[in-house]
Amino acid sequence: MSKLLNIKELFPTKFSAFIFFAYIALFVNQGILVTATKEANAKYSYSTTTVVMLIECLKLTVCSTVFIREFSFMKLLSSIISNSKVLLLYFVPAFLYTLYNNLTFINLSIFDPTTYYLLMQIRVVITGIVFQVLFKKQLSRKQWVSLILLTVGCIVKQLHTTPYIPQDDVKQVNGASPQTYFYFLLVLVQVFCSCFAGVYNEYLLKDVGADVHLMLQNVFMYLDCIVCNFIVLLLNGEAPTAFSSDSFQSVFKPLVIAVMINGCACGIVTSVFLKNLNSILKTFAGALDLIFTATMCWIVFGIPIDRYTVISIAIVLYATYLYSQNPVVNKGRLEAASVEKGEDAEKLINENSVV
Repeated sequence: MSKLLNIKELFPTKFSAFIFFAYIALFVNQGILVTATKEANAKYSYSTTTVVMLIECLKLTVCSTVFIREFSFMKLLSSIISNSKVLLLYFVPAFLYTLYNNLTFINLSIFDPTTYYLLMQIRVVITGIVFQVLFKKQLSRKQWVSLILLTVGCIVKQLHTTPYIPQDDVKQVNGASPQTYFYFLLVLVQVFCSCFAGVYNEYLLKDVGADVHLMLQNVFMYLDCIVCNFIVLLLNGEAPTAFSSDSFQSVFKPLVIAVMINGCACGIVTSVFLKNLNSILKTFAGALDLIFTATMCWIVFGIPIDRYTVISIAIVLYATYLYSQNPVVNKGRLEAASVEKGEDAEKLINENSVV
């Protein structure tokens, strides 16, 4: 009976369970697709910044269309103006997500997908800390043990990991080179972006912007992301060529289009995930990506699964099982208020029935 209650806490509805597994499937697919677009020299034949910008434009188009179909175009404009404060607050996660998305292409050109996802699990403990600070919720001992075990799973893999260094950067050195540390530093930067952006986005969805329609919040996010991506294009000196005919020819290839469509789905599903579940569970979903990513990379690319990967996956599975016994429950501001009113009403009914 207690196990059933834990599952109910983990997935309050069938829809939330569907979102959980859809999230895993989409992100595993994204890692496979991005890796498939790499050339033999581990570089991309297209502008990754342009692709990230087009993904944000696609997400903005989808969310705007959904909102307009439900309400109207004038309602969209008036809602943007009336919720301008929330729009500005979304620049924080938008900037971090923009940096995260661009680093994804760089890091997947250095590491194989399984190693990349394992290294990204460092975010688990950091997410727990940021979650406690923003939501003022103390995690239990069992929850922290499960988070630390996930990190250990990452370390086991990292102990023998040597990233692929592009030929232009290769230098004859003994031991760990500066480039090696630099590439691991890029992963750490991406980890921070993932942790803070995810938890802060959940904070906006459930607290500050709790009374704002989900698709409208997505519009805010993607508008801000487009601005941030354009700034990145300017800083990279790619703005003049980003949307040239040559750039579009390199981008509009079947595999790259698949990356953009799947990336769009990843972004929208993430917002639904954070609205219905929480950022702690999102880190476990990310960890479970490892099992499916390792299997798919072995099947598709012939990337071997060594004993370190097997041990890491075993630790991740056990940590996930441990967490499922005592999951975090983080209701939104409006949902929590509704539950509180319901409990008060139930108490009142009970008191009246006694009288």
